[in-house]
Amino acid sequence: MLRPAAFAIAAALATTAVSATAATKPSAELTEKEVTALKTAWGEGIVNIGKVHSDGGDYKAAATNHIEQFYAYGDRPVLFKPTLASEDQFRGDFDAALSYFVGGDISEDNGFAIAPYTSVRWEPEGTVINGETAMTMGNYYFMTTDGTEVKVEYTFGVERMEDGDLKIVLHHSSVPFSPG
Repeated sequence: MLRPAAFAIAAALATTAVSATAATKPSAELTEKEVTALKTAWGEGIVNIGKVHSDGGDYKAAATNHIEQFYAYGDRPVLFKPTLASEDQFRGDFDAALSYFVGGDISEDNGFAIAPYTSVRWEPEGTVINGETAMTMGNYYFMTTDGTEVKVEYTFGVERMEDGDLKIVLHHSSVPFSPG
């Protein structure tokens, strides 16, 4: 009779140990703070590309680093619809994204990120988090060197990659509708 009791106690202890381990395992669920940090760093990266260009540096390398840091090209499909793209609207690969940011292979691209801008200000409308993915949208404002703010609407889809890094898997931006 002691054996069944000992077995029951051991089973109860094992269940408790498994529950405690599961409770202390860090969650992979994204937080709004992480999404906000990614957006802020993305904006700082755009400003940096323009500064490197203005300073006569290797702005293509800066843009390459920016894309590799923030976008999931090579890990996942990326849905990218840049603001100033109308002929080749969607940039589904790394080279097309690079062309948009610094000019190059696509004739309509003048190098959005080399403008330059001095800052990017965010006004989020909201963020929806579902586990390791998040959708966030709102307006961002690019400050030009003459002090003009350029308002752009954005939607970012963000996903935590297997290595733990957050990457953009969806980026849609457009100028606000102007009735006319």
